[in-house]
Amino acid sequence: MPKKLETMDAETLMTTPMEPLKFIVSELMPQGLHVLAGSPKIGKSWLVLWICLQVAKGEKVWEFETHKCEVLYLCLEDSFTRIQSRLFEITDEAPPTLYFAIMSEAIGSGLEMQIENFLKEYPDAGLIVIDTLQKVRKTVSSNVNLYAADYDDINSLKQIADKNQLAIVLVHHLRKTSDNDPLNMISGTTGIAGGADGNFVLQREKRTENTATLICTGRDIEQRELFLEFNKETFLWELITSVEIAQLIIPDEIFLLSDFMKSVTSFTGTATELAESLKLECSPAVLKKKIIKHMAYLNENNIHYSENRTFERREFTLRYDGNDDVTAASCSPNLPSLPSALSGMDNPPSVAPCLPLCEPLEGRAG
Repeated sequence: MPKKLETMDAETLMTTPMEPLKFIVSELMPQGLHVLAGSPKIGKSWLVLWICLQVAKGEKVWEFETHKCEVLYLCLEDSFTRIQSRLFEITDEAPPTLYFAIMSEAIGSGLEMQIENFLKEYPDAGLIVIDTLQKVRKTVSSNVNLYAADYDDINSLKQIADKNQLAIVLVHHLRKTSDNDPLNMISGTTGIAGGADGNFVLQREKRTENTATLICTGRDIEQRELFLEFNKETFLWELITSVEIAQLIIPDEIFLLSDFMKSVTSFTGTATELAESLKLECSPAVLKKKIIKHMAYLNENNIHYSENRTFERREFTLRYDGNDDVTAASCSPNLPSLPSALSGMDNPPSVAPCLPLCEPLEGRAG
């Protein structure tokens, strides 16, 4: 009997906090499966080696912050001697958290198990680069559906990336023929680009030039083009143009809520009750949506959310876990005090101050 579909209704989905997507390279490379494609000998391996090094050290990739973690680089077309030579060219110090391998099994013939075993040994790994994809693929017979074969190979590695919340980058080649859509230039069928979460195409207009364009597209990133230049002295791809990253705008209601939670430390109730406590004019549904949407910001400010659904009502709890002098143990948890004003408002909403229920904090820094 087929397994029952696991479903979630739209209302529940809109009001359920989800774990935020982890970015290995901020705004550029989230967890998932990615393809970096370019013509042969264009400098792809120099680029991914430097990215691996930056992530392992926790240093920026151009203007993008990185999530410092352990990194595995399968450089399957190189030797340890060549890798060492390249490291000598691009850095003076290499971290012990960057690991290399020059041989591996193929997809479907042991590679997946090799990666899983590595992750068991190094659970803090967040980035795996396979250079190149073709080196880990088995020969496909002529009677096999090529699209299905491409998609299955990509999906096999994507499942590992999704399961372990890490990024896997497959270095691949471009077709010799040009196309108006760079994704159509990725070698193989559309099953490769279509199955990946992100695609990066490194293109030079002329092979004799040092400049190139890195076209970045993906399900979870803003589409952008980065204009790069290869420095023959440092062997690094340098960013020519400044990158403007669109920041997520935090609404005033979230700033107000943040101040409110720092004053009361805990709130349990419905969205309607919270909106009334904050003296907000927006509807409870809109307030709840903003809380869920900006959960990452609230978590960064030590404010955490949990559901407390009962048969009678749909309430939730917000708790501030900061280290302020006023704590939940010393103050009543649900009595609001006056939060700071909304930024940019002439007549900020007011919240009735609570009576002083706490003893004076004598002799404490505040």
